[in-house]
Amino acid sequence: MVVAAFVVVLGFTGFYAVRAVRDAIYWQYHADEPIQGWMNVGYVAHAYHVPPHIIYGALGLPNKPDKRPLREIATQQGRSMDDIRAILSGAIVHVRPPYPPPPPPPEESPTP
Repeated sequence: MVVAAFVVVLGFTGFYAVRAVRDAIYWQYHADEPIQGWMNVGYVAHAYHVPPHIIYGALGLPNKPDKRPLREIATQQGRSMDDIRAILSGAIVHVRPPYPPPPPPPEESPTP
């Protein structure tokens, strides 16, 4: 019984270790990837090592998770993908050194 439990624990550990290494390798090769329409805000924030609230603020979106692709956000805002790229590139540049670090995300006021 102990050997079976050990094998199960070893299997779970191996599974999550492989997953962690795979994700680390993926993001190493996809850092600063050109902004595309299929990406969502979270992907851009992760790829450019920028807090998501900076990206949401640049796009004029509320600071809450939004899984829509940038292409859809651009369409709903009446902008082109080139406009979205320019806005996000500017926001990303102004968050990285030599500029001061970004402020913390704004506190959301509780709704009564």
